[in-house]
Amino acid sequence: MFRELLFIIIGTVFVNNFVLSRFLGICPFIGVSKKLETAVGMGGAVVFVMGMASAVTWVIYYYILNPYHLHFLQTITFILVIASLVQFVELFLQKHIPALYQALGIYLPLISTNCAVLGVALLSVQKEYHFIPAVVSGIGAATGFTLALVLMAGIRERLELCDIPRPLQGVPIAFIVSALLATAFMGFAGMIPE
Repeated sequence: MFRELLFIIIGTVFVNNFVLSRFLGICPFIGVSKKLETAVGMGGAVVFVMGMASAVTWVIYYYILNPYHLHFLQTITFILVIASLVQFVELFLQKHIPALYQALGIYLPLISTNCAVLGVALLSVQKEYHFIPAVVSGIGAATGFTLALVLMAGIRERLELCDIPRPLQGVPIAFIVSALLATAFMGFAGMIPE
């Protein structure tokens, strides 16, 4: 069991990173990765939402949707769960950490429409994970998302000090850096079989 969980963690963080190999969650990845502090805050929010969403959606799927043959409600149910969790995080940050709430801006509510969060929940069901592996998969995927976000933010902060040609400044250089990061993460492929 421990070996399987370790493979899931390494696989979701490095090999099958949702941002850099599956290209899910690109909008907040590009939008929030301008400053390291904001990237870490967004990463923490995504870890919470993905971990909780994996647990709650697993329970709903295996105890409600599957026994009553309501598989067609899977996507809408998962989206409602994710949106509820994001609303909770948003209210918490607004009340307790207003500076981070302001820094995340529009990207915080966008977690609810982040396809990476929905992708984790759907893949856990598709791969027929038991409860603990599903939650570990969610937390691992969120950790991989956070790692990619923090790496990107660190690079983008350094790039602000560089003399970049005007046509490449901003989003174009961010996409180039993203491509290079994705290429670097491809080096982890082959470490663990899917």
